Amino acid sequence: MRNRRYGHAGVARAEGVLLERYGLGSTDEAFALLRGVSQRFNIKLSTLADAVVRTPAPDRDARLWFPRRVRPARPALRGLPGEGNGAGQGAVVKAALHRVLSVTQTPMGNVQLAEGGLLRMARHAGLNKYFTDFFAFVDGPTTSCAQAAAQRRQVTVRDVATAEVFDEASRYAILQTGSRASHSVPLVNRAGVPIGMISSHHERPLTDLTHAQLAALRQTGHDVGRWLAWHWNTVVLDALEHLHSTVGRGVRG
Repeated sequence: MRNRRYGHAGVARAEGVLLERYGLGSTDEAFALLRGVSQRFNIKLSTLADAVVRTPAPDRDARLWFPRRVRPARPALRGLPGEGNGAGQGAVVKAALHRVLSVTQTPMGNVQLAEGGLLRMARHAGLNKYFTDFFAFVDGPTTSCAQAAAQRRQVTVRDVATAEVFDEASRYAILQTGSRASHSVPLVNRAGVPIGMISSHHERPLTDLTHAQLAALRQTGHDVGRWLAWHWNTVVLDALEHLHSTVGRGVRG
């Protein structure tokens, strides 16, 4: 219920913005617009809704939302499987998780992306539904992934059963899926700000990762974080521009 509230609240806020800005007739019309644009540009509905809410509004009666926008070059994704070099965020997230799990030698892990002040579950492997539902949104410093994001560094939890970083509900959600240890890698943009997280989960308490493993994970975190920032500044903003031009024509007409 908590996670459904988070998801619905984000979309509802975006609907409210569109109703006020463009004078749409109903929330159903606003939702249909959001859904259509998200499908056209192959981005999550929640991602588009978050962008609508937190991106500064276009000038009144402006035909373009971003009239002087410069399109950055797409960053390289070193070390990721071939499917990670496509333009789709889903393919990159999938390849990034595969890379981290290969380096840490475990079949269990998940990717979370920053959205609306939370970390949203974007991809997972080997984890059961209780875990993925419980951690669909992370909104506080009660997990190692949130700690890694706050501290802007990789965080290893050697034994979930005894680690102080977890509250008891989070600890249970992790242990019941078969994970006894975890390692979290922040996905950072060029400014070093975490915009997501990849965590590997391990069946047994974890000893230290090697310097080579940590370096490979750090490189993945930097490359994927920069790619995600690029995606936001190109594909997501393209979607906003399309939304504005589509509904704006009706308003101006």
